[in-house]
Amino acid sequence: MKYIVTGAAGLIGSALIWKLNQLGIDDILAVDHLGTSEKWKNLRALAYADYMEKDVFMERLTNGALPRDTEVILHMGACSSTTEKDATYLIGNNFDYTRKLALYAATRGIQFLYASSAATYGAGEHGYVDDEARIAELRPLNMYGYSKQMFDLWARRQGLLSKIIGVKYTNCFGPNELHKGEMRSVVCRAYEQIRDTGKVRLFKSYLPEYADGEQKRDFIYVKDAVEMVIFLLNKKCHGIYNIGSGRAETWNSLATAVFKAMGKPVNIEYIDMPEQLRGKYQYYTCADISKLRAAGYSAVVTPLEDTVHDYICNYISRGRFLGD
Repeated sequence: MKYIVTGAAGLIGSALIWKLNQLGIDDILAVDHLGTSEKWKNLRALAYADYMEKDVFMERLTNGALPRDTEVILHMGACSSTTEKDATYLIGNNFDYTRKLALYAATRGIQFLYASSAATYGAGEHGYVDDEARIAELRPLNMYGYSKQMFDLWARRQGLLSKIIGVKYTNCFGPNELHKGEMRSVVCRAYEQIRDTGKVRLFKSYLPEYADGEQKRDFIYVKDAVEMVIFLLNKKCHGIYNIGSGRAETWNSLATAVFKAMGKPVNIEYIDMPEQLRGKYQYYTCADISKLRAAGYSAVVTPLEDTVHDYICNYISRGRFLGD
């Protein structure tokens, strides 16, 4: 297979296969661990040549027995839970797995793109600039973010960042995320809350400089995110790039967009933030995408209100997935 996509049934992995299909590409090995989740539904409308469970894939990777004609590996597979406390599991799944796959690709001349994360930026005290020279300055707020930073640091030490591409997604949302449970986007959960109760709940602020619901995030629609990734692949870029909108928008603005898409009056309730999150909560994120722009990416990032409308009106409310 020309392409290998790990995490193929996840939000971004399935969106990448959807985008590749739009480009006429279906020579793809899809890799994931489906288990008992509902994420298999994300694959139903997609075209790919073969599917492999993660454990089988890892065994073949270890034995050097992956398809010989592989040209591109898109490594989206990871544990993306920001509340996961098992550091050993995160290191094995997010660091060691990525390291083995990167070495496999590098020694065979295979183009390799992997998912890092904007969670590596922590509270943002060092900014949100995708500068490889400053990775060691970053202080992630949770173990998930650190597991991603561990690989970024290792890849830099090995000199691999001159050969591979790392992408740091900000708050990515869109079709094909229903399987994620508590890690679903606020857009998805807000839709369900408004549908069922007529209101949406947002966390109160515990910093005086932010009013309730005025905490800010860089929200990126999954369709925009995969456009950026495919651009980096086609340009044969290398290094680490932010994948975000380049805009910081409030949770209140996001919730208001959901109410508008549903044709409902705005009704927001502010609730206490769980104690275990208060020291690990990012109050502001905004990806600096000037490096991506400098590489030649000129497409306009879709406005937040338009992305929320597309997601809710064309997918969630209709029970549709990408490719349907």
